[in-house]
Amino acid sequence: MKNPWGNIPAWAYESVQSLLSALKAVEPSTYEHCLRVGEYSRKLARDIGLNEYEQKIAQFSGLLHDIGKIGIDKSILLKPGRLEPMELDIMKNHSIMSENIVKPLSTHPFFNQLLPLIRAHHERMDGEGYPDKKIGDDIPLISRVILAVDTYDAMAENRAYRRGLPDDVIFAELRRCSGTQFDQQIIKVFLECQPHWSKEDVEQDAHELIIKKIA
Repeated sequence: MKNPWGNIPAWAYESVQSLLSALKAVEPSTYEHCLRVGEYSRKLARDIGLNEYEQKIAQFSGLLHDIGKIGIDKSILLKPGRLEPMELDIMKNHSIMSENIVKPLSTHPFFNQLLPLIRAHHERMDGEGYPDKKIGDDIPLISRVILAVDTYDAMAENRAYRRGLPDDVIFAELRRCSGTQFDQQIIKVFLECQPHWSKEDVEQDAHELIIKKIA
């Protein structure tokens, strides 16, 4: 029976798994981050009321949002201190690099839908994000979802220069930046729902996670 919400090609799962396996070989911590952001994006998309197909769009966009970091030198990607302006420019280019890596798959409409969502995952509601300085509702909804969970996971992760922050500290920062960096309604739903999410499915390996299909 055809999916009533949209068509996900059978080869999509294997293609994404292949890209993520390449990322894992180069930078395992970014790979793990992408798995979590993919699953968190799916859950937050569900909790804001998106249908199952849109939840899959969110999940795949989250899985691939940082795939472009495979092309960033580790001396920049894993630098323990503040980035120099030129290094910061290189780092900020990762959303475009991610878009370009996924672009060859975009002959299928499913992957074509992912491209603007991946590209815009660092845009801010106040227009101070990158790469296109989009503002407010011009930012795709799913990109706003990814930004929220991406920021949460980045702050919760242990980094070379600091330990991961506790949820109460992260939640306070999300509230503080709600309406400027983040979509206020998305942050409201995230703060209400995230404490109830199970972490079991994000602890599965990449294959188990990616081959999950819509029933």
